[in-house]
Amino acid sequence: MAATRPEDRSLIARIAAHASWATTPDRAARTARGRATFLDRFDRQVDPDGTLPPAERARRAENARRSYFSALALRSAQARRKNRAKPKQDTPPRP
Repeated sequence: MAATRPEDRSLIARIAAHASWATTPDRAARTARGRATFLDRFDRQVDPDGTLPPAERARRAENARRSYFSALALRSAQARRKNRAKPKQDTPPRP
């Protein structure tokens, strides 16, 4: 499927992604490397030189991870509040 319009490219990519996931037998295994890389970032954040004992690094990384996700939750809540405060625009009736 060749697409010339950006809207078509996006839809074609979405179709391909859904088709790919539909044939994936083990979804967790497919994404394991990405999850591990993401979580390793917190280890590197709290111990960039690798000098902490493993237990202490894990404890700090867990706090860094919780901080990250708490900040994400805060931004999400703020965005929802902002969207609720916007006046709803009247949409014209469909023909």
